[in-house]
Amino acid sequence: MNSPASQLRILAAEPYYGGSHKAFIDGFIKHSRHNIELFDLPARKWKWRMRGAAVNLAQLLRERGNEFDVLFASDFLSMADAAGLCPQHAARVRKVAYFHENQFTYPEQVEAKRDYQFLFTNLTTCLAADAVCFNSHYHRTSMLHEAERFLRRMPDFVPEGVPEEIAAKSSVVHVGVDLEECDAIPAAQRSGPLVILWNHRWEHDKNPEEFFEVLFDLADSGRDFRLMVLGESYRFHPPIFDAARERLAGHITQFGRLPGRREYLGALRQADVVVSTARHEFFGIAVVEAVACGCYPLLPDRLAYPEIIPPELHGRHLYAGRRDLRERLEHLIDRPGSARAIDLRPEMERFSWRRIAPQLDDLLAG
Repeated sequence: MNSPASQLRILAAEPYYGGSHKAFIDGFIKHSRHNIELFDLPARKWKWRMRGAAVNLAQLLRERGNEFDVLFASDFLSMADAAGLCPQHAARVRKVAYFHENQFTYPEQVEAKRDYQFLFTNLTTCLAADAVCFNSHYHRTSMLHEAERFLRRMPDFVPEGVPEEIAAKSSVVHVGVDLEECDAIPAAQRSGPLVILWNHRWEHDKNPEEFFEVLFDLADSGRDFRLMVLGESYRFHPPIFDAARERLAGHITQFGRLPGRREYLGALRQADVVVSTARHEFFGIAVVEAVACGCYPLLPDRLAYPEIIPPELHGRHLYAGRRDLRERLEHLIDRPGSARAIDLRPEMERFSWRRIAPQLDDLLAG
């Protein structure tokens, strides 16, 4: 622990204070050695947040800017707008942007609907920041690659060296996870049929169609398993969830979000295998939490997942395509004890806030 003299006064800006963004900044504030004040806005209407939050933040900086050493903001803040609206105050603080996601690589269902304004917001945020941090190496590499491709599409006056400039001041610090919270939930005595877990957002980028279609095949083949479907759901969600609730009714033990955090972690403790079929994932908090609670992970061999699983375990836990996923699930359904015998909780320790908070503290100190 550093001495009190090394503590900084940090303004943490989270314009989308909900879900994983809320968990991240709350966890960091709890474990940081610095003095952190939170500027937050409710997690709704994300496009309005990305365009409007800088105006709200600039008002605060004009009133109290001399009180802070560092502005630490998520990707929902337009750093360039905030700095431009109060240049004198913004110039005296160290500006650090943390990217949970970006608009360059988000898989739009209809590419024509992609709004380039938000891509430029991400880009100018990186340029206005003194340091840029990504939540995985995959995220950093993929965003820089897509930013370069995007700029080449400009009809003229293409700025030179932008991806290189961002790369030079960027780094990677993974997301912190409250593993003590997971450890506080007693381990379940697991027996009977294999319990398969989905604990991701109910959105198209998580590719629920592939997940449920594999389970439909397994159910039709007569295999006996149990299913928990958790995760954040919305009023409008992919129709496959409604189809799955009907077709897999005989296998389901939980379908839908649980009322509280303790109930959610308790459900993770009862599951045997956590599966992802995502097409888009920059880190994977849901997977880390499930593994920390005792689940055996089956994850695609792409995106950020190879960073979560140690390289020597890739062959066991990373699958290649739908057929491979089905075959691995068949094996575990037939031999549930083989999944229950694996404990990767120690491998998740590197994502604990005990490890992550000091890395972020040092990044903010410069």
